[in-house]
Amino acid sequence: MESGQSLANLALAAGQVVRDVAAQIRTAYDTVTEEEIVVKSRNSLVSHVDQSAERSLVAGLQALLPDAAFLTEEETVDQSTATDRWIIDPLDGTTNFLHGLPFFSISIALERDGRLVLGIVHEVVRDEHFVAWNGGGAWLNGRSIRVSNRLSLADCLVATGFPYYDYQHIDAYLQVLKGFMEQTRGLRRLGSAALDLAYIACGRFDAFYEYALHPWDVAGGIVLVREAGGIVTDFHGNKDACMSGREVLAAGKSIHPLAQKQIELYF
Repeated sequence: MESGQSLANLALAAGQVVRDVAAQIRTAYDTVTEEEIVVKSRNSLVSHVDQSAERSLVAGLQALLPDAAFLTEEETVDQSTATDRWIIDPLDGTTNFLHGLPFFSISIALERDGRLVLGIVHEVVRDEHFVAWNGGGAWLNGRSIRVSNRLSLADCLVATGFPYYDYQHIDAYLQVLKGFMEQTRGLRRLGSAALDLAYIACGRFDAFYEYALHPWDVAGGIVLVREAGGIVTDFHGNKDACMSGREVLAAGKSIHPLAQKQIELYF
């Protein structure tokens, strides 16, 4: 599957797998009891819904690319590497899901020879399907999408995520937060990094930054933003380093350097 056309076909087939699992998650929404929640750490929760959704995604994607490897959040399958590797977050925004807040998503990406070539983020409750592939642009429910074209931070709506396990940079983070509060139209923290990136891709948000994430949180969204005409880097402009999730800054071409300058005052 080397051509753009074959990636488009794969995106369509993988998209159907994701849609089927989204329907499975919607059925379970607001039904998980406190007794069924597993606390991985104080701010990291998981339920049988995450795990069953991941198994379904793995099975469906394995059928499409039998030799592909997997990197998944819940580790329901062997974690390995190969020419093709699916990177999966079966339920990004689990805490929202378990508290009945309707903002959570499925995120998958295909990495080929170490390069991200396909990404899907599916907002489960509103059934919004974001998809992009290398050279194919970015799409929302069949409609082409682009990042916003705002030129000034003063006109921007900025998204972020609060650190939930790594607090070593908390003071710097709060200083950056203060700066964006003072200089932008507003800030939002909604609880799903994958959706934050998807919202950058379609222009709902103008910039997004967060640290201490993981590859499965950001991989699908990175493809969306880049194919929608945006830039995704770490806090210092490195395009390759953002894949780890340790630092992520996403924005349109005009806003990205302005947001980076603000962040680099403290990081």
